[in-house]
Parts: sequence; structure tokens; C-alpha cells
Amino acid sequence: MVVEKVPNFWGETPAQEYYESQGVKNQKELFETPQGRLFTQSWLPLNEKPKGVVCLTHGYTSDTGWTFQIITIAVAQMGYAAYAADMPGHGRSYGLPGYVPNFDSAAASLLHFYKSVRDRKEYEGLPHFLFGESMGGMMTLLMHFQDPKGWDGIILSAPLISVGHSMTVPWSTLMAFKIISPLMGTWQIPTAKTNVTVNVIRDPVKAKLIFSNPRRYVGATRVKTRLEVERVSAYFIQNLANVSVPFLVLHGKEDNMTDPLASQKLYEVAGSRDKTLRLYEGAYHSLIQGELDETRAHVLRDIRSWLDLRSSTKGGVELCMSSSIVDPSVGPVLSS
Repeated sequence: MVVEKVPNFWGETPAQEYYESQGVKNQKELFETPQGRLFTQSWLPLNEKPKGVVCLTHGYTSDTGWTFQIITIAVAQMGYAAYAADMPGHGRSYGLPGYVPNFDSAAASLLHFYKSVRDRKEYEGLPHFLFGESMGGMMTLLMHFQDPKGWDGIILSAPLISVGHSMTVPWSTLMAFKIISPLMGTWQIPTAKTNVTVNVIRDPVKAKLIFSNPRRYVGATRVKTRLEVERVSAYFIQNLANVSVPFLVLHGKEDNMTDPLASQKLYEVAGSRDKTLRLYEGAYHSLIQGELDETRAHVLRDIRSWLDLRSSTKGGVELCMSSSIVDPSVGPVLSS
């Protein structure tokens, strides 16, 4: 177990006391993978046996130790065992901060840990899901391609399939990055900003809290990390039809960090027989950590409903459904 005295996003309440007040128990551990050591955490229902397992991956610049816990705690409160690891190059996991030189390798490292959780005897027979937020969504899709039959479903929150308007880089600049990357892959792009708030975090109070994360990567984007985003995005566009796992994809329509149209494309072309798209009118990029309370509640309800339905049908009738909804509170059903 890893014990460390650090500030918490919820304030001065001791960690154990806070987790118990939320009805969950938390544990921190270091996990060795072939690529390096990961910092991992679990959040389990306090007074009930879990009805499934959800393995969650945070987004770029974040880690598992700050407001990402809003998601993991909520999942545990839904009755699921929640596990997460700091992405390589982030938080307390291996790697230079902000530097992810090979996304396939990073995804393999995360998958190594998540499969070890999935295969534990105490979870035998339970449904197993992956969850990814933003760049964590990109990692989650890569994990699906690396292990296409290993999971009962995946949830993607504002997934990085293609970058949004605020993150585009001119083609000439990308070509220059490719030339220098063998020698300067760790170099920080001078014009790149990581504290982008326009159409990313809708609630300014929550934005202040998110940016106060003591482990958040605040440097400029590194050359090789940015090139990997482009490489994997191009791969996805060519291979979205090969996505076969049941999935729920969630995206704010006003998100400028990752492209909602790419989520729409995933929904339209994926080979999955069970696929669901939720587009939230007026919502930004950070759907759970940074959105208005009302929108956050909608998103969490959608996640819970999706998980519970697929958990209750595991081993029973196979689901074959497809739905796309804009703003679940008031929007019309577009297709079914």
C-alpha cells in the first residue's frame, strides 16, 4: 500500500474519513508492468459486494489523485469496483511528466494492470468494463484493439478520436515536429498551452479546483506526445469500423478540445451491435469534473443506466441496440 500525506480536492477532511462518508473504501498500490511501474488506486463499495468492475483512465495532464476521483467514487457508489492507474508520463507513474512517446506502449501498460484486476478470482463471473476520459478515451480504444474480446463494454467521455478546433496544429508545423522528434521528442512546444479553458471547463469554480491539482502537468505539450496524438487519430479514422465492443460515448456539443463529430463518426461506422451516443447541448469538454451540476447529474445517470442494463443481462440475452440522443433531458431520439 502507498501512503502519502498530500492535499485532497475535497479539503481538510482526512482521506479515510472522507471515503467512508462517501460509502467507499480506497486503496493505493504500485504495480509493475513490462513497460514500467504504475501508480494505481481502487475505490470499492463499502458495504456491498460489487456487481461489476470498471477500469478507468484519466485524460492528458491529469492523474487519479485529484478531481478524477469524482468519477471513480461515483462508479463505486453505483455498486461497481472502480480501478484506475496514473497514465504513463502522468502523476506518480513512470515516465517524464507530459511525455508519452508511444501510445500503444502506454495503452499496453495500462491494459496489463486492468487485465490483472479483471482476472482476479473475486471478480470471476462479473461484467468488466473500461472507461476513458479525453486522452484516456484514446487509450481505452487502443486497449480495445489490443484486447478486442476481453471486455463487456467501454465508456468514452469526450474521447480524443480527433482533436477539436482549439488544439489543431498547422500541417507544416507537424512536419517540422516529425523532423526534429528523433532528437527533440521531449521538447516542449513553445506555442502549446495546457491550461486551455475555452469550451473545456464550463464551471469556473470547478476550473479553479481542477487547476489546483498539485500533480497536474502544467508544461507545454511535448513534441513526441503531440505527434502520437496525430498518428493514433489517423489510425482511428481508418479503423473505427473495426470497433466491435458494446460502447457508450458521451460528448458535449460545445467541446473544442476533442471533436464531437468524431464521436458521431464512431457511432455511425462502428461494427458494434450495441452502441449508444449521448450528445449534451451546451456542454463543454470536461463532462463530469468541470460541468454544471445539472449536466454532471445527467451524465452520471446515463453512465449508471448503461452499466446496470449490461450488467443485468450478462450471461443472458445478448443486447442488440443502437441509440443516439442529443441532450437526454430534452432532446429528441435521432435514431434507434
